[in-house]
Amino acid sequence: MSLIKKFATVASGTLMSRVLGFTREMLMAAALGTGPVADAFYAAFQFPNTFRRLFAEGAFNTAFVPLFAKEIEAGGMDGAKRFSEEVFGVLFSALIVLTIAMELAMPFLVSTIIAPGFTGDPEKYNLTVALATVMFPYLVCMSLASMMAGMLNSLRRYFAAAIAPVFLNVILIGVLYWAWRSGADGLAVGHWMAWGVMAAGVVQLAIVWVAARHAGISIGFRRPRLTPGVKRLLLLALPAAVTGGITQINTLIGTAIASTQASAVSSLALADRVYQLPLGVVGIAVAIVLLPELSRALKSGNEVEAANLQNRSVEFTLFLTLPAAAALLVMAEPIVRVLYERGAFAANNSTPTVAAILAIFGLGLPAFVLIKAFTPGYFAREDTKTPMVFAAVSVAVNVATALALFPSMGAPGIAVASAVAGWLNAGMLLFVLVRRGHWGREAALMKRIPRLVLSAALMGAALWYAQGWLAAELSSSARLVTKAATLALLSGAGAVLYFALAFATGGADIGMIRRNMRRGGKAQVTNPSPDP
Repeated sequence: MSLIKKFATVASGTLMSRVLGFTREMLMAAALGTGPVADAFYAAFQFPNTFRRLFAEGAFNTAFVPLFAKEIEAGGMDGAKRFSEEVFGVLFSALIVLTIAMELAMPFLVSTIIAPGFTGDPEKYNLTVALATVMFPYLVCMSLASMMAGMLNSLRRYFAAAIAPVFLNVILIGVLYWAWRSGADGLAVGHWMAWGVMAAGVVQLAIVWVAARHAGISIGFRRPRLTPGVKRLLLLALPAAVTGGITQINTLIGTAIASTQASAVSSLALADRVYQLPLGVVGIAVAIVLLPELSRALKSGNEVEAANLQNRSVEFTLFLTLPAAAALLVMAEPIVRVLYERGAFAANNSTPTVAAILAIFGLGLPAFVLIKAFTPGYFAREDTKTPMVFAAVSVAVNVATALALFPSMGAPGIAVASAVAGWLNAGMLLFVLVRRGHWGREAALMKRIPRLVLSAALMGAALWYAQGWLAAELSSSARLVTKAATLALLSGAGAVLYFALAFATGGADIGMIRRNMRRGGKAQVTNPSPDP
């Protein structure tokens, strides 16, 4: 299976999840707007979600995958199964202890870390504590599910792990539909959504658990022991957790700062959902596929293949994310109007704020995706400390910038801080890879990048002027069908223009597409469990 086909396998599941996520957010915006219940729900959900990214996706997709792949090469499936059971025993025990501790400390955590600004509003504060208490056990399910997903990815079975997150949105959409049919008030919707999150965690775990068994790995529970393999994992996992979850750390910090201003938390969350579509479809797909592929190439001593993997990944990410960034920057307001401007959201007049945040997130999008492409170059070499240092620097910059800009800019200032921190992190990662000789730069790639940037900039300029001509069709007073059709027309025309410019300027060529579609045949021969 070629690298692009593997990206597409993961991206298809992620795309489905993100599209359903849009539907969920549209329903939530209509039901709750950016009011106090929405603020409470988003703040409460952000906490277990951040832990999930830190200790599950961050740690296991970066530390566990290379070690699991090494066990497969050294001891076959039996050795990999033994290692997985050792890790499972330690992980499950640690998660139970952590969950109990967090549940007992939830009132303190909300008042100091999650949303300190809510303490001035007892009703919102108590609601946040209640919702976070219900949702935090979601971490147990998703951490174990991420471990199963890491094993499946190492075996090149990508689809089950990619499709599992879809069910979070399916369940929450069902909850919102039921709430609408039953005429529930905002408070009831918030509580039902929290229980829906918990149920989704159980369903997602069940999906990847069954897929792992189908792949030939049936994990039993072993008494938790710090075996050499587990110790090595923990040594790699702590910095990997911080690095892999840097975007979520910055989001959590932004949520805490934003909690001092009414509606700021939910405005950030709604804008975040939109830019997470290209970030998730491209960035997460690249990170999930690239790490095991790069680990295998390096462990076999094939530096040429490793360099080719990295260059193809950057080529792929920039080819798709640069036009997405330009579109978000210039079309943020029409996008927000079409997606969210109805019901309680429209009543709160939240469009200008959410659109401003989304436009700024668009500026940071290429950086956020490049981080996903650069970090496997460290993790595949079992270097998790260097990216952790860079992550810590970017967090410090994010906090300082957010605190400086929030008083004058409000929630958009937090988005600026996130974008600045993202570009700083991506720049540091690339600089050290090049300095160490771990980045095999291609002359052809170096020529394509500025041409792709030019193509995206020209497309953005064209969309900007086209919006002026179609201002009436995109205005708040226009019918939803008219706005949606006009936005779809602009998006389609922009995509056609971008691809035409990219091929005309030499930013992309047919040979590039063919190379990416053909590569990977050799690796498939050694695949112990190919995709069905």
